[in-house]
Amino acid sequence: MSRIEVSQQSAQAAPLHAPVGAGPGVLAGQSLLRRHEPSGLRRLLQSAVLRPVLDAVCLAFSLVLAFRWPQEPVSLHEAWTMLFFPPIVMLLLLIRGMYERRLRPTILDGVVPIAGSVSIAAMFVVVLQIYLGGENTVSSIAAHLWAASLVTVGAERVALLGLQRVARTRGLDGAPTLIVGAGNVGMRLARRLEANPQYGLTPVGFLDANPLEIAAGSADSPGIPVLGSPDELDWVAQLTGAEHVVIAFSSEPDERLVDLVRRCEALGLEVSLVPRLFESLNHRATYEPLGGTPLMGLRSVHPKGWQFTVKHAFDRLGAALLILAFSPLMATIALLVKLSSPGPIVFRQRRVGRDGTVFDLYKFRSMRPPDPSAQSFQPGADSAPGGVEGTDRRTWIGRLLRRTSLDELPQFFNVLRGDMSLVGPRPERPEFVELFESDIRRYGDRHRVKSGVTGWAQVHGLRGQTSLSDRVEWDNYYIEHWTLGLDVKILALTLLEVLRPAE
Repeated sequence: MSRIEVSQQSAQAAPLHAPVGAGPGVLAGQSLLRRHEPSGLRRLLQSAVLRPVLDAVCLAFSLVLAFRWPQEPVSLHEAWTMLFFPPIVMLLLLIRGMYERRLRPTILDGVVPIAGSVSIAAMFVVVLQIYLGGENTVSSIAAHLWAASLVTVGAERVALLGLQRVARTRGLDGAPTLIVGAGNVGMRLARRLEANPQYGLTPVGFLDANPLEIAAGSADSPGIPVLGSPDELDWVAQLTGAEHVVIAFSSEPDERLVDLVRRCEALGLEVSLVPRLFESLNHRATYEPLGGTPLMGLRSVHPKGWQFTVKHAFDRLGAALLILAFSPLMATIALLVKLSSPGPIVFRQRRVGRDGTVFDLYKFRSMRPPDPSAQSFQPGADSAPGGVEGTDRRTWIGRLLRRTSLDELPQFFNVLRGDMSLVGPRPERPEFVELFESDIRRYGDRHRVKSGVTGWAQVHGLRGQTSLSDRVEWDNYYIEHWTLGLDVKILALTLLEVLRPAE
């Protein structure tokens, strides 16, 4: 079939009439169209003045609080340079794009720039006051102002991001999005946007003159209709209320796509582009113009370079400190595991790590011994092993350990031994590695680095028996974009995930 079929229930919106002269794609897909009108909550969250106004109010409150600090209140005459603090913070936030609508899937993405901007502004006003011969009280006032601003502005942004996340999850705050290119990349992009509404883009249809033929209801189909060809952008955008266009891989010639981008700009539509060779691009890529021709300089990560040597040193130091900090808890868990059922306290399992090296991974035992007559577990198509495989043999303490991930604590000893890192792709059993390397594209790329106790895929919900191809994509993204800052972010997200109440 040349169009993705959808249920007739999706056509319950008010009838829309394609204009005279509309192409066959729009006419054929007209019954599938649903105009996405922005909700009142979305209009508020997307308001251009909401965040600047709230930031200004929070910074003004912080300024008053800093001057009237109970222990050492001062006058404006003594530290007048502090008045520069709010506009400097807001200027830095503007430069960092914090007043633009960008994809910020996690709270950390919205809060970390605030901490940096507030800190830089505080240092600036301290230096300014010192050079202008200010009073000795300026340092304490700046410290109070810094602390108060971090709390007030940070809390305001966390509240806004939380409200936005809830609104997007319930379909109240997503920009209707058209995807140009209904091939493998476009389909994967649509599935990812549907599964992750926190990105704020709601796919409503494809534009492609030659879409990929996928049967409706199959695992590869995102269930989004092909509404026409790129030539019908004007009418489709008008009828669906689209606000964003993503250009994925398309059969259209490049010069046609350039014209399409210009048309989107004229219609006021935001445009995103999936670049060619996107799997080789990372944040280290550089823009190098060669006359009128742009060149992208690729800078790859070297897993055996000095940066990873520093990472592994931090890994071992961090593992030693974590073992020391969690030793009372680990001793308690060991006792409970011993009392729960016969068997060893620590479960060992062969796993494949960096460069294909096999090692013993440690976990607190959470299950009873298997039945010798039970059949071996085989994962489903494109499904990773993990979680409860076959018969549920978890003990009462094992259920708690699995739910809270406390059964993973002994892996800090794997990190201390050098078998693993704190952050990296999760290791797999040798028998599954052989199977996956032949079935899943780029699966073997994960073995360029050490395996991790936690990883980029895990903090995005890809744990247990989830999509293996998605997990490979996230893990390879982590390797290509690795920085120490990304490791810190993943550790913070892991902590938030562990502390999140079980549903």
